[in-house]
Amino acid sequence: MSRPTAYAAALPVLQPGSWTGADLPGHHHLPCTPETALWGRLPCATDAPVLEVADGDTVTVDTVSHEGLLPDQGSDPVAYFGSHGVAPSAVLADAVELVASGRRDPSADGPHVVVGPVRVAGAQPGDLLRISVERLVPRVPYGVISNRHGRGALPGELPRRPGSVSVFTPVEQRAAGLVGTLPVVEGGPRSIELPLAPFLGLMGVAVAGDERPHSVPPGAHGGNIDVNLLVEGTSLLLPVQVEGALAYVGDPHFAQGGGEVALTALEASLRATLRFDVVPRERALAEYGELTGPLVETPELIVPTGLHEDLGEAMRCCVRSALALLRARWGVEEHLAYAYLSAATDFDVSQVVDVVCGVHARIRTADFAGVPR
Repeated sequence: MSRPTAYAAALPVLQPGSWTGADLPGHHHLPCTPETALWGRLPCATDAPVLEVADGDTVTVDTVSHEGLLPDQGSDPVAYFGSHGVAPSAVLADAVELVASGRRDPSADGPHVVVGPVRVAGAQPGDLLRISVERLVPRVPYGVISNRHGRGALPGELPRRPGSVSVFTPVEQRAAGLVGTLPVVEGGPRSIELPLAPFLGLMGVAVAGDERPHSVPPGAHGGNIDVNLLVEGTSLLLPVQVEGALAYVGDPHFAQGGGEVALTALEASLRATLRFDVVPRERALAEYGELTGPLVETPELIVPTGLHEDLGEAMRCCVRSALALLRARWGVEEHLAYAYLSAATDFDVSQVVDVVCGVHARIRTADFAGVPR
């Protein structure tokens, strides 16, 4: 079982209003409250912003993981985490408040806690919104990995027992850094160590119209894309669909493998500092072409994505997006771009568990150092 006194010292609990020197507060702070968050739905054009920021501003957002809050876990985070040895003072107060608010319809809504929307001044349809990840700080020293019936990569096979399987995962300090620990056998002494690589699984912009999308399937608006490359120092670009963009974030992870096969990965709350920049349409077209979906940038990679209910078609969508990007950014002829992608680019499965599957392509920008733009 977990030992709160052992791992609480390795990682402080960042309650609402509690700050440490590592938090890197942005120009604005956005807490997670029943008034600033949607639970299980994404913003649409008719939603009023909970925060308005200037182009280029940074926002520090307290995100809350849904794991430990859901009905199959008792809808009581103090009791759920307490059953794993977590003291009430180490359970996030904003998570407790959110559950008590009753803001989610379990029969219709998704599981994710979505903070926002944030209106970014100057953003117009046709522009891109760049969300840069400047800082991700764990808010708690534990997380949860869940498998639920009818979900995951092996629905009907796993879990093998009735009810959901949620694996509580304490986070501990090791010589190489913070790691999550999983037992090899339930209750056994030996454990597997998982290195932490925090990221936000859900970042997006509002859709046009007056209907809030379900939080699970990703799309051109971004949303629950679960691309594990989006760690500190990276950014996500999204086609703006409504005036002001109306951006939002959620689904915090401590770690995730490509595919996220069990349904969730190591889910746990993060304090995220993000920068919001508008890329005007003319510059967006010159740098990325006609971008129709999410695109990730890291210091070494430019990463187009493909999204579709069928994994094979998601792969084909990603290849088409990569071809269009190479043509727009570096002027590579299609047959040569196709050859390059085949020889030099890794196509990774982002996730296969969110109704709409995701594939992303890792294009090394260094390969084009000698190609003028």
